[in-house]
Amino acid sequence: MTLNEKAITGLDAQTVLQPFKRLRRTRMTEQFRSMVRETELSKNDFIYPLFVVPGKSIKKEVSSMPGVFQMSIDTIVRECAEVKAMGIPGVILFGIPEEKDDVGSGAYDELGIVQQTVRAVKKEIPELVLITDVCLCEYTSHGHCGIVRGNEIVNDESVELLAKEALTHVQAGADMVAPSDMFDGRVRAIRGVLDENGFTNIPIMSYAAKYASGFYGPFREAAESAPKFGDRRSHQMDPANVQEALREVEEDIKEGADIVMVKPAMPYLDVLYRVKERFGLPTAAYNVSGEYSMVKAAAKMGWIDGERVAIELLTGIKRAGADLILTYFAKEAASYIDRHR
Repeated sequence: MTLNEKAITGLDAQTVLQPFKRLRRTRMTEQFRSMVRETELSKNDFIYPLFVVPGKSIKKEVSSMPGVFQMSIDTIVRECAEVKAMGIPGVILFGIPEEKDDVGSGAYDELGIVQQTVRAVKKEIPELVLITDVCLCEYTSHGHCGIVRGNEIVNDESVELLAKEALTHVQAGADMVAPSDMFDGRVRAIRGVLDENGFTNIPIMSYAAKYASGFYGPFREAAESAPKFGDRRSHQMDPANVQEALREVEEDIKEGADIVMVKPAMPYLDVLYRVKERFGLPTAAYNVSGEYSMVKAAAKMGWIDGERVAIELLTGIKRAGADLILTYFAKEAASYIDRHR
């Protein structure tokens, strides 16, 4: 009897033939972990939100969003130069006008705050992708996303103004527009007015599945867009629904959306996954203000490692199906990626 035969004497033949599975083997070193990693964050994943206000040399921190600022146009230009130098490909602009009215006229004014910012940034950093948020809530005196008649936020009149706003953004030099209102038919209206004016190559990134979420609170401070009365549940989605989200996304694709978005990200990763699996279109997720602020607050208290949690969060969003992530962590994540190349 050979040595090997002696070694297996008395052992069950099935046991001998079964390899011993140690799934930890490829997790034992950083080299192995990086070699088999399935999801890898890239700077190209990120879109950085910026808030622009009237004035000069302004950089005012948002109290509920540490590290996020309201900035004047000149400061935004410098910020965009830094963002581009860091390797982040694009930003999305939100404007806060000097004056507001009940029809949000500052949103579609050719000399409005966003339109001026787009011209200034494009003059200095033409290669940076400039996306503009298309909505009326920052510009209306009542804080709603559209025109209010009595107790109703009306759809069709609001859509006409949103299309007008999108056109002025593109005429100023915006590379992409992102309607965030959730009114019916606004993608079709924006696609139509852009095409009619010769902007057939400008893509639309639609906030296609935007939920009526409690995670938007810090943003409303940053954008000065909290509604003065009521809420936005008549047009933003019920957090309990996913089939409705798929219908919304499908309709926006039919109307001409080039990229669809799920917002917020963290509580709706299941929606994000299903949208990407169902439609296969480039898909964005908005890692919104409340998600950002919770991480920052917990890190400040010493309860978590803020950077580690941020990277884990962004990785989870990408793993769920996001091709693009709108996130206030963009600069921090880009620095992390540089350090861990």
